Amino acid sequence: MSRLAQRVLYYGRDKPLPERLHLRAGPLRLVFDDGDLRYVRLGDREVLRRVYAAVRDRNWDTVLPVMSNLHAEVGADSFRITYNAEHRQHDLDFRWKGTISGDARGIVTFEMDGRAHTSFLRNRIGFCVLHPMRECAGARCEVEKADGSTEASEFPRYISPHQPFMDMRSISHEVTPGVWADVRFEGEIFETEDHRNWTDASFKTYCTPLALPFPVPVEAGTEIRQVVTLSIRGERPAEVGAAAGGGVRLAVSPRDAAGFARLPRIGLGCASHGMPLSDRELDRLRALNLSHLRVDIDLAEGVYESRLRQAAGEARALGTELEVAVTVSDAAQGELEALGDALARLAPPVCRWLVFHADEESTTARWVSIAREHLGRYGEAALIVSGAPAYFTELNRSRPEPPFADAVCYSLNPQVHAFDNSSMVETLEAQTATVESARQFAGDLPVVVSPVTLKPRFNPNATGPESEPLEGELPSQVDVRQMSLFGAAWTAGSLKYLGQSAVDSVTYFETTGWRGVMETGQGSQTPDAFRSLPGCVFPMYHVFADVGEFSGGLVVPAISSDPLVSDGLALIKNGRTRVLLSNMTAEPQEVTVENLDENVRLRYLDETNAEEAMLAPETFRGREGELMRTRHGALQISLLPYSMARIDTA
Repeated sequence: MSRLAQRVLYYGRDKPLPERLHLRAGPLRLVFDDGDLRYVRLGDREVLRRVYAAVRDRNWDTVLPVMSNLHAEVGADSFRITYNAEHRQHDLDFRWKGTISGDARGIVTFEMDGRAHTSFLRNRIGFCVLHPMRECAGARCEVEKADGSTEASEFPRYISPHQPFMDMRSISHEVTPGVWADVRFEGEIFETEDHRNWTDASFKTYCTPLALPFPVPVEAGTEIRQVVTLSIRGERPAEVGAAAGGGVRLAVSPRDAAGFARLPRIGLGCASHGMPLSDRELDRLRALNLSHLRVDIDLAEGVYESRLRQAAGEARALGTELEVAVTVSDAAQGELEALGDALARLAPPVCRWLVFHADEESTTARWVSIAREHLGRYGEAALIVSGAPAYFTELNRSRPEPPFADAVCYSLNPQVHAFDNSSMVETLEAQTATVESARQFAGDLPVVVSPVTLKPRFNPNATGPESEPLEGELPSQVDVRQMSLFGAAWTAGSLKYLGQSAVDSVTYFETTGWRGVMETGQGSQTPDAFRSLPGCVFPMYHVFADVGEFSGGLVVPAISSDPLVSDGLALIKNGRTRVLLSNMTAEPQEVTVENLDENVRLRYLDETNAEEAMLAPETFRGREGELMRTRHGALQISLLPYSMARIDTA
């Protein structure tokens, strides 16, 4: 395999990953990564998840920077870094100089000095500070307001629908008893939102306050300067010293433990390209043991019967049911009556109706009642589901009202705010938080997550039309990592955290095409940008196949000592145990899996066999794996970059 092919397979992009600098500022350890500060730690405690400067246009699209002139002076307990950043997209041209320094006292300063080189509309320009979810949820904090007053508070335990802290000059939180992290802002008024609404594993402090009108005109020549300063106060106890080392450990719960969650019903979306499934594609999809296919129909369009007919035929051919996402308008009565006529002709095998209104962020009770009146007669077992067609955010801010539907739903993706591999991995744990928080207001109603995609399907916050892709560019909904080993590892992580949280059903991606689990026989629509092979399966196909073999089984809790590096999904069915272990990084990793049987079988999916797995999936799946003997139930495994290992009881 060529080096270029390896890069695309690993990282989903034709360029090397940015170099990371591991830094010290007195007692603090942190990482400089492509212009940002990440993972600021005091011993084994994460203090800040990330500090970065964001430029977001009038539609809330993030305009990524191009860095240059990087200069770093790194000492044993201090550092100073400078660089230039340019944000250019369409009519927007904003450039700034970044200066980041850390000293032996543990004070870290991040400065941004910028200038607009064109006139444009923006929704945000300035710093964002991410406070880590795990350490901060429920933790005590102190907020200094813009008028100089202070108030004691705490970060919310469950996801807050609106900003918990506003009108801020600084925020402090307790890292460990008696030790506080102080974060001070200059150049703007800041506020904090609960980033878990979008499955970011953090609370984000940002500027400009959302209560102010946007978008904001920025004239050419406008200068913008901001500063963020982090300091630690309080006496640091000995136990906050050096963090534990020794590699990653994954502890699988014993099989006889009680309270395991049942593996959710897993489905795929019907392909948005509209081409029917071939016989070979149907055969390969049957191997996934899917529960359902999702099809979307907008009743106001009036032209949907052929799409529904094709989806029903594919579901029957696969032996699955249909999850039908129905969007109505104010003319819902007539639209649903017309749908009823089509249903009488087609008799599709529906398990769930996801009901949305074209002008509502989250479905209100009126449309649920009308839908139940018309759809309830077509299969009494089919659930009427209300919720948000976009993110958990919209469901959280417009919570279900009586009379309730049979279930609640929302979609998710890992790229609302950040797009690099590390940030996408961070979102996995937060998927559990959305389910836990949904249950706080939905009670015992089943939670349906549909669909899960790598990129947003649409922009629910746009203030203007979406720009069409330039010639040779991919549509905004397509991510080349769909066909990568990283995409497979991320998918396994998503299945773990949604599975452990006991969601009722989850729908992923699509069947075929560049948003699917395999390529079509015709191949990529833009082969220079999405370099898939015609008729191949993507690595994530094997994740669904491995999980599908345990359909109806249980999700066994598995705790990683460092889930941002390596994580694992554990399943049990009929006395068999399977662990899907993933390397979430671009570096080789050593991982010890604990609480296994004496004898196991081990099979890898990595750079050495990915081509066979993609081009000859049946042959690859026929390989059971190497028989291994554990040491007191522990097995040490070497993982290549973004690779996966399947561990089965022998």
